[in-house]
Amino acid sequence: MFRLLNLELQKLLLNRTSKILIFVSFILPFFVILLSSLKINVFGFFTLELGELGVFNFPIIWHLTTFFASQFKFFFAIVVVSMIGNEYSNKTLKQNLIDGLSKKEFILSKFYTIVFFSLISTVLIALISLCIGLYYSSYNEFSIIIQQTNFLLAYFVKLIGFFSLCLFFGMLVKRSAFALAFLFILFIVEWITFGLITWQSDHQFAEKIQNFFPLKAMYKLIDQPFQRIAMSKFPEKSELVYDYAVHWNELIIVLGWSALFVFLSYRLLKKRDL
Repeated sequence: MFRLLNLELQKLLLNRTSKILIFVSFILPFFVILLSSLKINVFGFFTLELGELGVFNFPIIWHLTTFFASQFKFFFAIVVVSMIGNEYSNKTLKQNLIDGLSKKEFILSKFYTIVFFSLISTVLIALISLCIGLYYSSYNEFSIIIQQTNFLLAYFVKLIGFFSLCLFFGMLVKRSAFALAFLFILFIVEWITFGLITWQSDHQFAEKIQNFFPLKAMYKLIDQPFQRIAMSKFPEKSELVYDYAVHWNELIIVLGWSALFVFLSYRLLKKRDL
């Protein structure tokens, strides 16, 4: 495993564009810190400081930071599809196979890299969230701090799922730009399918089916936190109640898609004439 991971990291670090994108993808999550220092001037009458409003209290901060950090995953997605595109354009894929690397090991090296960078990103978000929470949170008891840290697991699984999808599209079309375009096409197809199911049956049934779609399943892992924040500020508004928790069945769905995308990537490579 470490041999394959080291091989892939060497390729990425020798590529200037990949190095820049990796650096950016790790730096962007730190912009979550800016949220804590954000001050909103309301028509010159008073200033709202998010850090003082309680939105960074434990345990809600785990939800807030993982949700915002997951919006930056597109930058490393470019790295993932570029890993494949560069292999074909630079002829390194064929050379690696000639040098003794099996097709299975080739795909595994990409997947191990995905897991590695997803893990680093998760650790960074955990440290950032912990620091912001310890500074701003009104609750610093250990039992409260560790509550809902399963959002970190959801974030980790979400990254693996999304990047595995990018790996599959990269293998499918061999070109970075086209692979990224397929993400947008899949998004459109999912919503068109949702609309057709709603038209043929009802919205509730269509929503249950939609939750199994790849992109929707990944999004559902970490739902938007704004409604939850509103609930914490206006507890009397019972109509605002919604389910924001991380569910094991949702994690399993995304892990299932991840395994399928990696397997399909391997099957594509195995059948392809290089």
